[in-house]
Amino acid sequence: MDEAVIFLSRLQFALTNIFHYFYPPFSIGLGVFLVITEGLYLKTKNSVWLQITRFWTKVFALTFTIGVATGIPMEFQFGTNWAAYSRYVGDVFGSALAAEGIFAFFLESGFLAILVFGSGKVSRKFHYFSTIMVCLGAHFSAVWIVVANSWMQTPAGFEIVMGPNGMRAEITDFWSMVFNPSSVIRLMHVITGCWLAGSFFVMSVSAWYILKKKHLPFAESSMKVALIFALVVSLSQVFISGDLSGKSVHKYQPSKFAAMEGHWKSGSPADMVLFGYIDKEKGETIGPKIPGLTSWLIDRDAELPVKGLDSIPVNERPPLQITFQSYHLMISIGVLLILLSASGCFLWWRGKLFDSKYLLWIFVFSVLLPVFANTAGWITAEVGRQPWIVYGLMRTAEGVSPTLSQSQLYFSNILFFLLYLSLFAVFVYVLDRKIKHGPDPADESEPIVKLPVKLREILNFRKDKI
Repeated sequence: MDEAVIFLSRLQFALTNIFHYFYPPFSIGLGVFLVITEGLYLKTKNSVWLQITRFWTKVFALTFTIGVATGIPMEFQFGTNWAAYSRYVGDVFGSALAAEGIFAFFLESGFLAILVFGSGKVSRKFHYFSTIMVCLGAHFSAVWIVVANSWMQTPAGFEIVMGPNGMRAEITDFWSMVFNPSSVIRLMHVITGCWLAGSFFVMSVSAWYILKKKHLPFAESSMKVALIFALVVSLSQVFISGDLSGKSVHKYQPSKFAAMEGHWKSGSPADMVLFGYIDKEKGETIGPKIPGLTSWLIDRDAELPVKGLDSIPVNERPPLQITFQSYHLMISIGVLLILLSASGCFLWWRGKLFDSKYLLWIFVFSVLLPVFANTAGWITAEVGRQPWIVYGLMRTAEGVSPTLSQSQLYFSNILFFLLYLSLFAVFVYVLDRKIKHGPDPADESEPIVKLPVKLREILNFRKDKI
């Protein structure tokens, strides 16, 4: 297989994936926020919580719409660019994607109509039920995508059989496939990353309103809820899901773990490299280290020997520099998010948060930090799995469609880039208009999003007009 074709196919999937994954974390995080704020409105009857819920529902609908538009082309690539992979593992991978469509997308999109247009036409409790269902649908989507990807990292519940077009993987135990060794741990880590994205999105807009002295009751209430949520989630992500993820990678993907940590010498304790770079020529990692800390984090034993890159064949090592740097970027941002959340909560407790202009300005731009951290995490997971498309089972080069040409991939890459860039521009434009407009007055008798007059007339026809 032409190396350029393999690279361009991987580039295309990476490009579309990075653009697409900008939106789902916001949807998942905002879904939880909406459940909290609408629940507070039902409990307290305070109109501020209704105003908050209605405003962020509009933003949620926007991110959901663009997320769907950017996500669909990715699935077509399994047929166009990765046909050999699809033939080999389609029985396994396809079942997870089908479950995502049935159990997640239909649930989320169905109840989204009631959430957006049903206010004033259904009871308060049923509207809240719809909000919960939309939130669950967004989470179920993440569940099945992570299950499918985790199977590629730690395959289980299958056997290799002879099919009509050659050898292929078939499911022998569906639940073993779903609960493969890394799926639950990775799901925890992905979901908490999404929750952080939604929290910092809310804090960014709220901080902007506070600095501009607009919609203060709305902004301050939103800020408080998001800040508490962000602190709890950021702590749990680093010290619970992050810790478990590292141990899982060490156990099941030693080559990825060695590249992430920049550990070279097998049989010796693994130091924690705070920052630096990997020197492949010298076979060492340059940068300040804490001796034995990585080994201690794995098994609470600073002398624990860890498999290093020197015992892994060169053709089975992942791209070292990208894996190492993206992993350390993710960790660094994770620590920064804890510090920001803790600082905000401390100043709020002291009664000085809303007067601290410097921290509020940091919160305005901090919306990008979870985006970078989530992207760096996925780059670590996917690049660190190389050269395998299914770890230990199928190499990436073996999964590419055999009939692809460089010219086709150059053209489609440019086309995808321009298309996704246009969709991102539309997202920014519409979001900017919504933020500038601000929250509408709280009125639960009106739908959150009003349909055009002509469409409303069509939908409100009387039976005697049929």
